Order: sequence, then C-alpha cells, then structure tokens
Amino acid sequence: MASEHGGNTLDPIHQFEIQNIYPMEIFGIDASFTNSALYMVLTLILSAGFLIFSMRGRALVPGRLQSVAELVYEFIANMVRQILGSEGMKFFPFVFTLFIFVLFANTLGLFPLPMVFTVTSALIVTFALAMLVMVVVVGYGLYKHGLGFFKLFLPDVPVILLPILVPIEIISFLSRPISLSLRLFANMLAGHVALKVFAGFIISLGSLGTLGILATVMPFAIGVALTALEFLVAFLQAFVFATLTCIYLRDAMHPSH
Repeated sequence: MASEHGGNTLDPIHQFEIQNIYPMEIFGIDASFTNSALYMVLTLILSAGFLIFSMRGRALVPGRLQSVAELVYEFIANMVRQILGSEGMKFFPFVFTLFIFVLFANTLGLFPLPMVFTVTSALIVTFALAMLVMVVVVGYGLYKHGLGFFKLFLPDVPVILLPILVPIEIISFLSRPISLSLRLFANMLAGHVALKVFAGFIISLGSLGTLGILATVMPFAIGVALTALEFLVAFLQAFVFATLTCIYLRDAMHPSH
C-alpha cells in the first residue's frame, strides 16, 4: 500500500516505500501517481534524452557522449549477434531498450535526488519487465513454430525418462520470470540497504562530537567504495537481464535445440 507519510529517514527500508504524489482513483481503482511512477518517467526521459542528445550530430569524429552511445550500441549488438545470430538482430531494439531502461533505472537511484527511488528495487516492476520478456518469448515462439514451440519441453533423452524430465522442463520454464525478476530486485535492494546503513553510521557518529566525526572516516570510506561498487552492479545487472533475455529468445527461435 502506498504511504502518505514520511518515516525515519535513517531507516534503510524507508527508501523503498512507495509514496503517493498525486492521489487519484479510476473506476474505483487506486491509480495514484507515486514516487515509483515518477522515477519510471524520469528513467524514460533521461535514457531517451541521452540517446537523442548524444546522436543528434552524428559526427564522423564522435565526441564523448556520441562515443559512449556508440559503444553501448555496439556492445549490445555484439551480444545479440553472439547469442541469437544475425537472424536474431530483429530483436535488437527490444533487448537494447530493456538494457538501457534497466541501466538508467538502476543508476538513477544512486544519486541524492529529492524523493529518490530505485525503480528496480520494487519487485512488481522487475516482475513486470520479466513477464514482458516471457510474453515476447512465448508469443514469438508460437507465431514462428506453432505447436512446435512446445518441443522446448522435450529434451533429447530416452523416451522412458520423458515423464520425469518434461515436468521439470515445464517448471523450469515457468520459473524463469520469477528468477529473472528476483535476481534484479534482490541485487538492487541489498546494495541500497548497505549504502543506507553506512550513511546512517556516518550521521549517528557525526552527532557525537569531535571523536564521533573522526570515527566517521571508516564508514565514509566504505560508503564511497560501496557506491562505486553499486555503479558497477547497476551495469552488470542490466547486462545480465539483457543476456538472459537473449538466451530465452534463442529458445523461442530454436525450440528443438
């Protein structure tokens, strides 16, 4: 349930609390505009703005922003080619969009902005992204192969083992959106909790006077190191999400493999 009130700002869990910004109801359903929705909109605006702004000149000798945009583009394109082959490049816009959205959502929550909220620390958001991937996978698989898509659940083993292995394959497939969403959610949640805990140490020790301020050196140094690590984790989790998306799409393209 969305919260209307603030809370203890030193509480490491408080940062994940969904708060109403603009309450509204549609046909009896709570459709309030929340801090989560705000940061999703900001993520879309910033990611789209970065790509548009960096590529607006398309210079032969690229500047810094254009170089970064081209590097990210080639990085994801090469990953798609390696996993899906040249035929799978039709999925490149989808995979690239997911990667950029998750990357910006992960990193935006690391900046000390007003009402800062990490979109990917909300399980409902990561699960929605994972379900979007699975809908595309199943939809394309059925469109391309029809009922042949279900060969995905028939491993190349002796027939006598099929009654045991087919249910395992089905359960494994159905668990994909759960594992995909939990992996991203848990990594972002844990990192932000750790950062908040060390920030709380710094504030608490700093209020104790001169000795307390001197004692903040260690938690401050650890906090800086954790922040740098979180930027790396933000990139790695976006990369892992995009990589697993490609692997699942490969199953849709070649279900009998």
